[in-house]
Amino acid sequence: MGEPTWTGDAVSLVEAFRAGDHSPVAELEATLNAIESSALNAFTHLDPEAAIEAARGSDPSLPFGGVPLPVKLGARVKGWPLTEASIPLKDQVAAFDSTMVTRLRASGAVLFGQTTMSEFAGLNHTRTKLYGITRNPWDVGRTPGGSSGGAAAAVAGGLSTIATGGDGGGSIRIPAAFCGLPGLKCTYGRIPKGPEASAGNLTSVPGCLSRSVRDIARYLDVTSGWDPRDPFSLQRVDGWEADLGTHVAELRGLRVAYSPGLGSATVRTETIGLLDRHASLLIADAGLEQIDAEIIAPEGSYEWALGGMAGIRMELADLWPGCADDLTPQIRFGLQLADQRFNLEAAARIEQQRIENTERLAAVFDQVDLVISATNPDVAFAAEGPIPTQVNGHDVPMGNNGALTIPANFYGNPSITIPIGTVDGLPVGMQVMARHHREDVLLDLALLVESERPWPLVAPGSPI
Repeated sequence: MGEPTWTGDAVSLVEAFRAGDHSPVAELEATLNAIESSALNAFTHLDPEAAIEAARGSDPSLPFGGVPLPVKLGARVKGWPLTEASIPLKDQVAAFDSTMVTRLRASGAVLFGQTTMSEFAGLNHTRTKLYGITRNPWDVGRTPGGSSGGAAAAVAGGLSTIATGGDGGGSIRIPAAFCGLPGLKCTYGRIPKGPEASAGNLTSVPGCLSRSVRDIARYLDVTSGWDPRDPFSLQRVDGWEADLGTHVAELRGLRVAYSPGLGSATVRTETIGLLDRHASLLIADAGLEQIDAEIIAPEGSYEWALGGMAGIRMELADLWPGCADDLTPQIRFGLQLADQRFNLEAAARIEQQRIENTERLAAVFDQVDLVISATNPDVAFAAEGPIPTQVNGHDVPMGNNGALTIPANFYGNPSITIPIGTVDGLPVGMQVMARHHREDVLLDLALLVESERPWPLVAPGSPI
């Protein structure tokens, strides 16, 4: 049995490297050993030789100098698999690094492997024909969520202090909440995509899974900012970590609406009870002003999913429909449905849904600065699936599972999930949405919760 992996956050790991109390090579070796003995199935690919070389030459004076950092499958790393967790693409290899990966390398991060995701990042649990089932470190019988399921499992399971992720319909926030982690979906364009960026349905944003708020802030400092190969990327904003915790006076008096289900999702009763308490605590701690505002976010999971099929169809190219039997049932069904129904009428409906969502949320943010809700309708469900269609003993549509997170993806505004405790021994997240470009406010609210009611950095009982 080798040395255990670091149980703190990435910032504290860098501090240990700088102080000479720990070494990047030792941490990487501990990480690789932990992954080898892990039952979480959080990784699809490891590159130990290149990683060891990078760790030996790492510079701890850099923001993530020496930190072992895995990349979510789907983000390009030159020479690594680019399978999209799909059997038809199992031999595909990335020809270049993505912009985010390039910036992470420059920050000193030691990129050592890929984490699992749902096929084509299309589902909120991580089970594929190519890689099998990824499991939640809080309870291996439960899913870590998706699509960034492997990233969340690795970070909460003690395998890595931080990991890259992406959020196109809740794919950072859903697994973060299921695994007891904070998770930020940035304003659309905050972290650039590309090279060869695909706009898709203009909902997906890169980001990270982490154990602490300051790690998220440092990640923004490293990866955010305009890039010429992403025409939707935003101008750089500096000082995310340096300014963390400095907006306390600004928080006081901000107007907040509290809506556990955003007017469209059915949320478990016990989750609402926990959420009621923690929303009240946050409102009091931050000095927010609670406002009664009607919130009915359109349930747009059908339109979101149908719109996303074009990107999958582009990836599969001439392999479809001959590869249909190799796909997970949900992706296969989605493509077949898109073949039948994606036409001018469907495209118009998707665009109308986007407009309606924008108008409704804009009307809400005309009245308030923040919206607090649940992140997920319930705690993590079975790792094998299926996605639940019942809450509180009543039938709900399958889209219920993304109804709380998708609205911010359509609207493009920032949204964060904050750990607030457990129901049935499994983590629950509280989601806070803000106006566009106000990640600073969300980070300070999450920092306030972290300071007053800290969460476990690693899932209890994780074999680290």
